[in-house]
Amino acid sequence: MFDRLDFVYLPSRDVAADLKHFTRGLGAEVVFAIAAFGTRVAMVRLAPDPPPLLLAGHLQGDQPVLVYRVANLDGAVAELRAHHVELGMEFEIPHGRGAEITNPGPQRIALYERTRPEADERLAGRRDF
Repeated sequence: MFDRLDFVYLPSRDVAADLKHFTRGLGAEVVFAIAAFGTRVAMVRLAPDPPPLLLAGHLQGDQPVLVYRVANLDGAVAELRAHHVELGMEFEIPHGRGAEITNPGPQRIALYERTRPEADERLAGRRDF
């Protein structure tokens, strides 16, 4: 069901400050830093291989969210429900729509279907802040 771990979303109280720490302090490469819809999100790479990290000002809580790509979101959701797995909030990211899985512990996992692969190219290099 899970094709691969594509992103790790990290909650951020100050995306610009966190971006500075990750780039200057940890040597991360900035993929993009956007301000839109009343929030800021920045993607950085600490290593050449996935997953990149997304510093997200709008993400609630303190736990990161591991976002896995699936080939078919509706099919994956149906399969999870058949196994009595509860699903949380549905969401949209630039790459497609997704759904968060409700876990018994504090772990956060989400699934998404990559329906807009051009999002990588469209966002790469964008720096709003």
